[in-house]
Amino acid sequence: MKQYGASEEEVYDKFQKQVEDACKDINEEFLRPTAVPMPLLMRVLNLSRVMYVIYTGGDGYTHVGKVMKNNVASLLIHPIA
Repeated sequence: MKQYGASEEEVYDKFQKQVEDACKDINEEFLRPTAVPMPLLMRVLNLSRVMYVIYTGGDGYTHVGKVMKNNVASLLIHPIA
């Protein structure tokens, strides 16, 4: 940040924009026909979804809080169907 003279807020906004663009790119590419098997594509898509949930709003992997514990419980202990 100091190297480029950017504020913390500007850096955060830039990273957030990159994450949003990456999500859009993944979704667009997922809809195009490809020779890659669908189960493999689903693994990549699901991994990106998990990473988004873990790291949105902070480092949910290193600093596991109540929100992340509730997410895991909802997924594994109390699934919808």
